[in-house]
Order: sequence, then C-alpha cells, then structure tokens
Amino acid sequence: MKAEHARRRYDRIAPIYDLLQCPMERTSSSWRRKAWAEVRGPRVLEAGVGTGRNFAFYPRSGELIAVDISPRMLARARARAFRMGLEVELREMDIQSLDYPDNNFDSAVSSFVFCSVPDPVRGLKELGRVVKPGGRIVLLEHVRPQGRVLGRLFDLLSPLTVRLFGFRLNRRTVENVRRAGLELVRVDDLDRLGIVKLIVARPEREGGKG
Repeated sequence: MKAEHARRRYDRIAPIYDLLQCPMERTSSSWRRKAWAEVRGPRVLEAGVGTGRNFAFYPRSGELIAVDISPRMLARARARAFRMGLEVELREMDIQSLDYPDNNFDSAVSSFVFCSVPDPVRGLKELGRVVKPGGRIVLLEHVRPQGRVLGRLFDLLSPLTVRLFGFRLNRRTVENVRRAGLELVRVDDLDRLGIVKLIVARPEREGGKG
C-alpha cells in the first residue's frame, strides 16, 4: 500500500473513525495513558495523530507537534484541539518522510499506527532520525500473535482488514523496531494474549540515524 493509497483510505474513513473506535475506547484509553506516561519532553512529536484521540493524555507543558498523512483526519484533530483548548502544532506529513531535521525531538510517540504504514521499517528509521540521542520512541501497537493458530488466523484476516480499514493485523512491529536499527529499551504486554504491546525504544547510533 503506497502512501497515496493510505492517504485516500484514511480520508475516506475519517468521518466514522471515532465511531469505529468506540467499542475499544475504555480499554484503549488505559493503554494510551500508559504509553504517554513514558513520553519525555520538552519537544514531543506524535506520529500519526489521526483524529486526536491521544490529546487527553498529552503533557501539560512543552512543545507538542503532531503529524498525519490524512488531511481529513487532521481536520477532525484540529476541531478536537480547539474544543479542548489545546495548543498543538498539526501538520500533514508522511511518517516515512518526515520534514524535520535530525535530532529534533526529545520523544516521538505513536499509537496503533505502524500497522498501517506502507513501509514500517522506513517509518521507524525516520523516528530514530528525528529523535535526539538518548531520547525516547514510544509505540503502542497491536502485533501478530505468537501462537501458531491465532497467528495463522491473523494472517488470513489481514488482507481483509487492509482492504476495509487500511491496517494489517499481522505486523511484527517488535522485529521491525530492531530492523530499523533502534535499541529496544522495554516491551510490555498489555493484554493476556500478547497482541497489544507497549514498546519503548531509542536511537541506537549517534545522531539518531537508526
């Protein structure tokens, strides 16, 4: 799935995106809170802000920048930020090609994003590039289950979820973090099946080149 395909798909589902998320809201809110507790400032990037579902967990101080590939998702995020009185810089941008210099952020965070990035390793390398040495990359992601039966089921369902909603059920995001040259600090299972994970990483090489 190319970046332009991803943009069109998320533009299409933007009006109903929050409705689709409602069944998981109570559980996902606790996961989001845990992820944002790992974020360190003062300059923070959210990669893949969507409609702004993480705004309630943003730090109360520091400089907050959020990007997304979909202009219609960003329009909804801007409306939500206005309603909340939140100061956040929102920009249309592809995670795979961030328009920021090296070593620009203290932390980068994303939630349920790298299941839909066309080239996840490239996107993760970009986060490693723009985060300062010693900074944090915090990922809240669902991944392919380890069990043979459940893993195979996710493999079978993944083409359908891509077609309908643009995300893959069977991404191996922990492995992709390693492939991107990032150093894994911690991986926490947030559910009993080990499908939802909190991943904390950092740039491995000087300059965050990953």
